[in-house]
Amino acid sequence: MTTAKTPADETEARAIQDELRRSVVLDQPGPPPGTGFVAGVDVAYDDERDLVAAAAVVLDAATLEVVEERTAVGRVSFPYVPGLLAFRELPTVLSALDALTVTPDLVVCDGYGLAHPRGFGLACHLGVVTGLASIGVAKNPFTFTYEEPGARRGDAAPLRAADGAVVGRALRTQDGIKAVYVSVGHRVSLDNACAHTLALSPRYRLPETTRRADALCRRALREAADTH
Repeated sequence: MTTAKTPADETEARAIQDELRRSVVLDQPGPPPGTGFVAGVDVAYDDERDLVAAAAVVLDAATLEVVEERTAVGRVSFPYVPGLLAFRELPTVLSALDALTVTPDLVVCDGYGLAHPRGFGLACHLGVVTGLASIGVAKNPFTFTYEEPGARRGDAAPLRAADGAVVGRALRTQDGIKAVYVSVGHRVSLDNACAHTLALSPRYRLPETTRRADALCRRALREAADTH
């Protein structure tokens, strides 16, 4: 079983990030888009009951049909701190991933990888601790600057950190709708991360992996809340 250490406080959490960041692999292209198995992971919270539910949904990348899906429910083990969100989400996400019988070739996180204030978002953290290729596809802009991409599907613009480094891309997945924000997590190139995102988003703004994982974790949370 894959585990992630739960830090005692913010100082230890940042030290863990600093240590794991050195293991991020950025010089591999990753699996070809449209091939193999792609997993989406997402979480939902019930703050009143201190519950977190995670879902892992595996799709056949060629057909986007569901191959397997698993959920896990746990207690929130770390407070909300901007830039340290992975420590809240990762333990339950790893439980859902570990329950899979299929090993995904790529994991798509609803969040960020390199486009993160400490250069180590959930997609990086998950990729390093599991060894799986991973990317982040986020709904909202975070700590970077960018110019609005063109209006057509596939149009993109670089996301830049404060020092000007490119840490991802704003990517238009459908004509005339709001962009998503793609960043590398682990063992995938940015070009491939964007190609995967487009391949997984044939009809809607968000990748099918994220859409399905979002619906599944919300359902799991409702069912768990009913028993607490």
